[in-house]
Amino acid sequence: MTAADVRTHIRYSGWASRRLLQVALALTDEDLSRDMSVSHKSILNTLGHIHFADRIWFSRVVDPAIEVYRSGLPPEGSLEEKWSEVQKRWEDWADSLSDADLERVVSYTSTEGKPFQTPLWQILLHVVNHATLHRGQVMAMLRQLGVPPPATDLIFYYRELK
Repeated sequence: MTAADVRTHIRYSGWASRRLLQVALALTDEDLSRDMSVSHKSILNTLGHIHFADRIWFSRVVDPAIEVYRSGLPPEGSLEEKWSEVQKRWEDWADSLSDADLERVVSYTSTEGKPFQTPLWQILLHVVNHATLHRGQVMAMLRQLGVPPPATDLIFYYRELK
């Protein structure tokens, strides 16, 4: 894994999340909050969970002062605005990375209070993979509602880069 790979995949994750969020936010409040019996219950809660993870990992890796919303849903301002803000911060930070930086070991505490130490490259892969997992859940929920989800597969992002 190189710093260039990290930049590409951090940007991919933001691209895919924005595409999905755009479709989801066009839903009615009822459909957005409907319990769909998936891990985080609703589309809104699942999107909030992805947003929460993006923020908490940013706080652990880059800036402990960034505000982390436990539910993932900002108490004020739109989810779209707050998510865009943290995504831009991830991208700006990733632009400064060197290959050697990826070997840095990050010390942090889990949400359960357990201490861990993990190489930065593993955390960054996790952030992208975690978002992909939960975006897939949101896509399934959209399909259950009869709403066609956007294309968010990595290959579509790669094609847009050309």
